[in-house]
Amino acid sequence: MPRKRHLLVIDPQNDFCDLPPAYLPIDPAHGQPHAPALPVAGAHADMRRVAQLIDAGGAAWSAISVTLDSHHRLDIAHPTFWRRGDGAAVAPFTQIEAAQVRAGQFLPRDPQALARTLNYLDALETSDRYRLMVWPVHCEIGSWGGDVHADVRAAYNRWEDATLGVVAKLRKGSNPWTEHYSAVQAEVPDAADPDTQLNLPFIHTLAQADAVYITGEAGSHCVRATTEHIAQNLDAAGRARLVLVTDCMSPVAGFEQQHRDFLTAMQTQGLRLASAQQVLQELLAAD
Repeated sequence: MPRKRHLLVIDPQNDFCDLPPAYLPIDPAHGQPHAPALPVAGAHADMRRVAQLIDAGGAAWSAISVTLDSHHRLDIAHPTFWRRGDGAAVAPFTQIEAAQVRAGQFLPRDPQALARTLNYLDALETSDRYRLMVWPVHCEIGSWGGDVHADVRAAYNRWEDATLGVVAKLRKGSNPWTEHYSAVQAEVPDAADPDTQLNLPFIHTLAQADAVYITGEAGSHCVRATTEHIAQNLDAAGRARLVLVTDCMSPVAGFEQQHRDFLTAMQTQGLRLASAQQVLQELLAAD
């Protein structure tokens, strides 16, 4: 019986890729080439390897799932949400903690959002996974930056045509009140929003595979958070079926150590690390 191999591609979107000029179309609104909002060094090469895996694997892939970061312009992790205490703008890559908001160093631009903002920051810090980071506006719903890397999309379109399969698309991040690095659960789930809560049906889908190959961007954040949540909800046998394709993901600059620590921690929990070439050899081996 053929093995079930599931490819999971996390946030393979233009805004996260260090794309060369040939991949940057002209924005007709401004007459200038589009520019990725949050490019990760190495991501373009990662995505080209993902595309090669899809093409070379062909029908050996029983399923392909793609997660999509999908934000509004106004988001608690975007500069558009915040101002400094003196009214100045908050620059991207600023970390904000609850104590700083209580001290008036940073404040939501909407004064009515203060109480909810503090509740969120308190809950986030209690979980002790991340501190709130203000990122550049990225993967805005409907934008070029939120689109899938062209090579990856073309490859999975070919897979769909050849296999009559459908690539599953999982959107996350559209609740502006919580960060949503993980594709299966927001950092602070909103009781009123099911899309922020643990996506057990998708985890159960992954658990049906004989092997799940995890790729995407960025290894220090969304790949890390997604993989951690999936691993937490699988037993030892389920974790052993997860494979991190290490040269199909890269960390955000400045977070390289977090990426390395993540790979080590997952390996300790029973996940396997492999290169794209090793995965390709597995796909081409006879069942």
